[in-house]
Amino acid sequence: MGHTIHFWLNGDERTLTVPASHTLLDVLRNELSMFGTRESCGIGMCGACTVLVDGKLLSACLLLALQMEGLEVVTIEGLGHDGQLDPIQQAFIDYNAFQCSYCTPGMILAAKALLDENPTPDEEQIKEYFSGNLCRCGSYVKIISAVQEASRDHPDQ
Repeated sequence: MGHTIHFWLNGDERTLTVPASHTLLDVLRNELSMFGTRESCGIGMCGACTVLVDGKLLSACLLLALQMEGLEVVTIEGLGHDGQLDPIQQAFIDYNAFQCSYCTPGMILAAKALLDENPTPDEEQIKEYFSGNLCRCGSYVKIISAVQEASRDHPDQ
């Protein structure tokens, strides 16, 4: 039996009927083709499924889709506007802050949440904020540099 939910995804209003057991990750990938939200550990420890829900950094694998009723969900697909990359996305490219790119969407969304909360973080604050995002390729130095660069371009600067 399905339940109808109404929520906003990347600025667009959505209405879906979903089974009560489906996670937000299931719905994003399987119903809405938001493949930037990645599945990895399934227990909220790796950051691959990171999304923003009402501006808060959360793991989509731990949230039931039904919990999204009336909320705003932002995935990596929702960051750029009018064909332009978000400054954080551009900084990740400029600093080559990824190798395989599997973790990159979650890292970029973590950077967005951090910079919205603290537009000028120092290196230790960046490391602490990213403690829930794993990069198996070990690109952390470049990721930190990209976040520092993006902080210089953040609108609150």
